[in-house]
Amino acid sequence: MDYSYESEHTKFMREFLEKNPHVQEQRLAARSMWWDKNQNREEKKEFNESSVPMKPYVYFNG
Repeated sequence: MDYSYESEHTKFMREFLEKNPHVQEQRLAARSMWWDKNQNREEKKEFNESSVPMKPYVYFNG
């Protein structure tokens, strides 16, 4: 296998990020805003316990 292969997209992204280091900082800031959140285990437990199981055959009146 040729492990030295690098796709055009990978080359573009690597060069773009080298020329624009502020983009990486913005990406990390946006990720932390939307995805990297601390989870409240007690709240998650209460949420899971409060769910109502779905009844079978929900599309039929029975």
